[in-house]
Amino acid sequence: MFNVFSRRTALGAVVSLALATGIAHASTATDFVNSFGGRLTAVVNSGKSLDEKKKEVLPLLKENVDITGIGRYCLGKYWRTATPAQRDKYISLFDQVLVNTITDQIGNYQGVSFRVTTTSTTPEGERVNALIDRPGQPEVNMQLIIGGNPPKVVDMYGEGASLRMNQRGDYSSYLARHNGDVDALNAALERQLSHHQ
Repeated sequence: MFNVFSRRTALGAVVSLALATGIAHASTATDFVNSFGGRLTAVVNSGKSLDEKKKEVLPLLKENVDITGIGRYCLGKYWRTATPAQRDKYISLFDQVLVNTITDQIGNYQGVSFRVTTTSTTPEGERVNALIDRPGQPEVNMQLIIGGNPPKVVDMYGEGASLRMNQRGDYSSYLARHNGDVDALNAALERQLSHHQ
């Protein structure tokens, strides 16, 4: 129903941070990418089963991706009208949906090379540009926005589009069709999670 960061190139970028090495300019963002990437590399390149890898990647994602911030942004204006209970439930569901979506892709991205090309400062945070090479597929240009203190991934751009903006559009459209009822969105996310299991 909802494609939270479903573009495979974006998911590959998160997992493929693991392969980012040799960044020319030292900064908080590049230090973050190196640290996060090194930890992911150890998991992704291990000989463990996919289920074991998912269990190890999950806490890394929760620690290094601003899931709550992205979730709030995706809810948009409806965050202000939601009750505290609706917000809590939504963030819990959004967390699970996002983590499931990302961890489901781990097995699909072995053999990927990831090369950071440039970094620049934006109002949202440090933009880390990278080229992702997947075996047998065209090279993909990906941008990760790193922000906050401690730093976290706050957005991803694939094919020129902000993935959190795309998701915000999907949720806003759904909520507009359901009279702004956050409970309806939460129920839809619960159905999505139940189909995942």
